Formats: sequence, structure tokens, C-alpha cells
Amino acid sequence: MARYLDPKNDLTFKRIFGEHPDLLIGFLNAVMPLSPENLIQEIEYLPAEQVPDILGKKNSIVDVKCKDKTGQVFIVEMQMFWTDDFMNRIVFNASKAYVRQLDKSKSYHLLKPVYTLAILNENFDHHTDKFYHHYSIVNRENTEEVIEGLQFVLVELLKFQSEKWSERRLAALWLQFLKIVDEGLTELPKELSENEQISKAAELCEQAAFSPEQLATYEAYWDWVRIEKTVREGSLAKGRAEGEALGLAKGRAEGEAEREKLKTEKEAAQKNVVLNCNRAGLTVDIISSITGLTVEEIISILENVHR
Repeated sequence: MARYLDPKNDLTFKRIFGEHPDLLIGFLNAVMPLSPENLIQEIEYLPAEQVPDILGKKNSIVDVKCKDKTGQVFIVEMQMFWTDDFMNRIVFNASKAYVRQLDKSKSYHLLKPVYTLAILNENFDHHTDKFYHHYSIVNRENTEEVIEGLQFVLVELLKFQSEKWSERRLAALWLQFLKIVDEGLTELPKELSENEQISKAAELCEQAAFSPEQLATYEAYWDWVRIEKTVREGSLAKGRAEGEALGLAKGRAEGEAEREKLKTEKEAAQKNVVLNCNRAGLTVDIISSITGLTVEEIISILENVHR
């Protein structure tokens, strides 16, 4: 009986899609709105880029970046949380990838499209039950006229129901895999196990395939996600309560005090994550990738503990 790890975790997501190009190609061809003539045949992984931290949520975002043999760029993100700022981040990241194709020796006509696929573990559009959102640059009077360059697909996993997407069966299987596979699953559903690529992806998620150090990294990532979720929910709840009880002006002042308190609590939680990772034998570089803290900040925490 297999024991699976959640594929949405940083460790497992990057093992599946960041180390196995055949799985990334199959996933993108299934889920992205690509025409038959534009389906991906080969990919080249591109270096991960450091993007600006938004509201301390950098570590709740996992991404993989690649380009196909025609030069089209694909950015795949797994986002554990959603705020309005994340939409700006998605546009910023895609725009940067688009601009960086061009240097002084090239012409604008050589620019290739950049596609972003964001898999969301939270809902962002509360006005519809639709889970698949495709954005592009279109003429508002004639939406058939599209400016090629940037396209964005956002998928809300919590809303996804495979039976409602029967016309895109392979895409539905991939999304079902991402939605249901976690530590509580001991047997892969038949419809997933019968697909060769998804069965391979599931095997990569089996707990037995990971070293103790990797499992510690896996747990540390979830620790970090829980910290971010607790801080965010606490801040939102407190802000609403203060605003209702004390009025806007006083609510702002109280909210600022609460944010400072939550900041202190978060720093303490960060310290605990760093110490737990250190006790598990993780290197400073790995701890930095998990927490988003700089190497210098981590060393400072460890040195202060030993003083």
C-alpha cells in the first residue's frame, strides 16, 4: 500500500514538473489553451528567477519555467494563497519574461508568446462557479482580435469537479491528481492509475521515494504555509472586528498595532522553523529556499540561539 505526499508541495511539485520534461509537456498540452499546431514537442528548462516578495507570501508560490523549441515561454505556478496583489505579480513576472527575450541584437518580431499557468489552492473569483479562467489581450469590441504576447490561465482547484469537464478528459485527470493526492491517500483512483503519465507522477510522490532530509524539507514547507495562513487569517479577522467596533480611524490604529503583534509572532514562528530545519540537518541554503529568509538572516538566528 503506497503512501503519497501532496504534489502541491514545493518539493513534490518541482520533482514532478521541474525534473521530468515529459510530464511537464503532457500537463501543459492538456491544460493550456494551445491549438493543435502549437502543442509543445520539446522543452528547455529556464533558471528560476527571484521575484519581489509580495506581502511576505513568496514562499506560498512554487514555480517552474521553460520554453519550447519554437521559443514560446511557459511559467507554471502553484499558489497556496490568493490576494489581489498576486494578479499583479503574475502580470509582472510574465512581462519580465517577455521583455528579457530581447537584447540589442534582436528585433521585436522575434519575440515569442509567454504563457502563465497558475494553479490556485484558493478561490479568487467568488462571483462564479467557473474554475478555469483564460485571459489574453483582446479588442473589447471584437474579442476575436487578439494581440499575441501574453496569455494567462488561472485554475481554481477548490472549485474543480472532474465530471464537469468531460470534454477535456486529460486536463481533468491532471487537475484531479493535483486536487486529491495527499498524505491521506493510500491508493490511486483507477482513472488516474490507468494514465501512464499521471501514474508516473504519482510514483514520484510516494513517500518511500524520499530521503529523511527531503521529508524534513517537505514538512518544513507545510509549516511555513501554516504560519502564513495563520498570520493572514488573524490579521483579516482582527481588522474586520476593529473596523466594526471602533470605527475607521481607530480601527486603523488598532489594526497597525495588531499587525506589529502578528509580525512579532511571525518572526518567532520563523525562528522555530529555522531551528527545526537545522536540527533535521538541512543546509542553510535549503532552509533559505524554504523560508525565504536570506542566508545571513538564518545564520544570525542560529548564532543568537547558541550565544
